[in-house]
Amino acid sequence: MVSLFDLHLSEMLAKYKYHIWLHITIVIFGLTGVLGKLITTDSYLLVWYRVGIALVCILAYFAFTNFSLKVSKKELIKILLVGIVIAVHWVTFFEAIKQSNVSVALVCFSSSTLFTAILEPLFFRRRIKAYELIFGILIIVGLYFIFSFEFKYLVGMILSVISAALASLFTVCNGILIKETKAKLISFYELLGAFIVVSIYLLISSKGDLTHFVVPVVDLKWLIILGTLCTAFAFIMSVEVMKKISPYTVTISINLEPIYSIILALIIWPESETMSFGFYMGTIIVIATIFLNAIFKKRLTKSKKELQ
Repeated sequence: MVSLFDLHLSEMLAKYKYHIWLHITIVIFGLTGVLGKLITTDSYLLVWYRVGIALVCILAYFAFTNFSLKVSKKELIKILLVGIVIAVHWVTFFEAIKQSNVSVALVCFSSSTLFTAILEPLFFRRRIKAYELIFGILIIVGLYFIFSFEFKYLVGMILSVISAALASLFTVCNGILIKETKAKLISFYELLGAFIVVSIYLLISSKGDLTHFVVPVVDLKWLIILGTLCTAFAFIMSVEVMKKISPYTVTISINLEPIYSIILALIIWPESETMSFGFYMGTIIVIATIFLNAIFKKRLTKSKKELQ
């Protein structure tokens, strides 16, 4: 006999199923930083394996769902070029983790909100809003705290900020591409573009020596998890949940990724991931600003709809 508690639980799970999957997906995205620290392979080879494994998995998914890969030549070139930006973004991101640690790299990467506030008006030809400037200044203040107290991680922090700028660039580019091309196609061909450019770099740098592509066995299991779970599966799930959940909810939830990553890193490496008071002050400022930015955007969008 089914109890009232069981009925209530099943109803709640059915109602919030997609929200649960969204947060599971974000936790999986958060694992990326942890895996980046676990994998000893250099950043270029790490990205090459990640993208290659993800492409195979996504192709299998497309074959299973009979999803067409057809896209115009003009759009294909644009998407592949954005894929190059993604490749450099990932390489700098993983190198940032190797040069610092997960906590520092993820918080500095959160500065992508600041770069988006600058780049989006340029690409979409609109004025920069006053609150975006204020939030941008607050993020700079937060980063200043981190830079001041964790100067030994300077190289990692600079790489992470560069990675954040590139992430903002391809996000804004995707905002333009999505008007003419399906999200799944954009993601697939961007991964393909990233794979091609990293392959070319590795072939040139290794002078065609294929032994350079061999990775330690201990890294292989982490690379498979990174490529399948954290890239292919997370990509498919992030597309699926957006069918049922509003973009605002998805955006504000994704802002939890650095928090999840830092918590996971602290659990696994409490000695190396425990930071100074200044770091946590800067982290609070950066993450609080990101959430405030999302809330302001939501309210402004709601106000515009009410005026129409």
